[in-house]
Amino acid sequence: MKKLETAAANKALELRERVKKSKPKFVRQESWRYKRLKENWRRPRGLDNKMRRKIKGWPLTASVGYRGPKVARGLHPSGYKEVLVYNTKDLKGVDPKTEAIRIAHTVGKRKRAKIIVEAKRKKLKILNLGEVKEITKKEEEKLEEREEVEKGKEKPKQTKTKGEEESDGES
Repeated sequence: MKKLETAAANKALELRERVKKSKPKFVRQESWRYKRLKENWRRPRGLDNKMRRKIKGWPLTASVGYRGPKVARGLHPSGYKEVLVYNTKDLKGVDPKTEAIRIAHTVGKRKRAKIIVEAKRKKLKILNLGEVKEITKKEEEKLEEREEVEKGKEKPKQTKTKGEEESDGES
């Protein structure tokens, strides 16, 4: 992004925060009346629905006028655009100036550690790093060794099974 665009995005983020404070909390119709209905927003439908008809005294409904600034839509509060990452290959097209990565929740410890190491090398911002402790240099070296073994650069020592040992002794 250019300097003007980043300045506009930052201004839009501030505006979005300010507007969000005055925006009402949209609740599902009559969720306050019945325990079985959660407050999760559902659009009111029905011919005689008071909320749909915007009758005075009933809660406000979500509409286009409550949208945030176009520049700020889809941006993380930090100002970066979020990119969901599942493996190290997904880090290739990420721009460190405008984009930040979020590691998918389905990624396990080992792959997560690989992604973190690679992201630090590329100087990328990780949005959900708080869940993982810092990786020590020893662990980083172990990960690199495992990667080399997986790629086939170093073949692990193969041990003979009992059947193979017996056949070697007989000949």
